[in-house]
Amino acid sequence: MTVEIWSEMTCPWCGLGSHRLERAVERFEHGAHVEVVHRSFPPGSGFPEGTVRDALQGRYGMGSGQAETSTRRVEAPAESEGLSPYRVLDNTVGNTDLAHEFLAHASAEGKNRAAWEAIFRAYFGRAEPVFSLEDLLTLAGELVLDRERTRRPVRGRRRAGLRQPAAAPAQSLG
Repeated sequence: MTVEIWSEMTCPWCGLGSHRLERAVERFEHGAHVEVVHRSFPPGSGFPEGTVRDALQGRYGMGSGQAETSTRRVEAPAESEGLSPYRVLDNTVGNTDLAHEFLAHASAEGKNRAAWEAIFRAYFGRAEPVFSLEDLLTLAGELVLDRERTRRPVRGRRRAGLRQPAAAPAQSLG
């Protein structure tokens, strides 16, 4: 059985949802026969650089207290489920286009699940940025992907035209 999950790698609920799905598959008696495939659901390239706090305050008009309360709603359950630390509020946000290119490349190299787990772990667990080519090449090293074979397709944005159409099935499902 194949289970597809569409995610945006800087979405805290996506990171927690991915973790929950992985734990459910592990507990499922037929889990060895379940293939989890992550798909990119990019928000678009217009997200401003800054912190999550800045984005919540500037884009959504949340005050500092409201932003903290909002992010604790995902941080607390994540931490209680073993994702500790799980950092959201002061993470850096930015354009995720290159990161989606990296994930597409890693998937083509047979590292779909490992790449998504590495991105979520870096971003939410270590509060590391995942936006620049160097950030992503560091993750490539963790995944034992060749840096040069990773650099070319990510920098060349070879899969840019494939990401939005790939999200169409998710959009049609609501």
